[in-house]
Amino acid sequence: MFQTFNIHHVGFLLQCATWTVVLSVIALVGGAIGGSIVALMRLSRFAWLRWIAQAYIYVIQGTPLLVILFIAYFGVASLGYDLPAIYAAGIGFTLYSSAFLGEIWRGSIQSINKGQWEAAFVLALGWRHTMTDIIVPQALRVAIPPTIGFTVQVVKNTALASIVGFVELTRAGQIVSSATFQPLQVYLVVAAIYFAICSVLSYSSRRLEQRLHRTGH
Repeated sequence: MFQTFNIHHVGFLLQCATWTVVLSVIALVGGAIGGSIVALMRLSRFAWLRWIAQAYIYVIQGTPLLVILFIAYFGVASLGYDLPAIYAAGIGFTLYSSAFLGEIWRGSIQSINKGQWEAAFVLALGWRHTMTDIIVPQALRVAIPPTIGFTVQVVKNTALASIVGFVELTRAGQIVSSATFQPLQVYLVVAAIYFAICSVLSYSSRRLEQRLHRTGH
């Protein structure tokens, strides 16, 4: 007998939504670390580093995320390790995020007027001080909108993690829908939860942009 969709099912969806947030945070933290490395390699004066970074971006951006998740999960399993779904999904999303964030941040850094670089050279600032004191603060304002936009996409794409056995919000919706046979009500709640998460991200992005705009003046 099918169950009636009730508050307990909503609670289950909210509980699994926390795993959606957790996976998104893993993807973005890992992606931020990897993306920073990729961006710096793309800006390196060494051609071989630029080539490696460009090849990485080309391969990852040209491969569907679903395939990346399969490779992360079954690739490690083929080595004889039983990898929990959260780890496999985290690895896959980190690889995916690193390529996109690296390219976003590389573009943001290169968008800074060349006069800023020349001024730093005239002042005899080293590369580290040039980046941390002059270039990165300005590039940050440029990078926030596309970074938040990509973050929203990551939150939505976590639905693909169910393919490796990870139970997040969309998978929880499938489970509840099968138990209640009320897909419309279930997925309306799922959509509302996704909307709430993404709205918080968008609002936080606007506030951060406004704060940086004020401090920039």
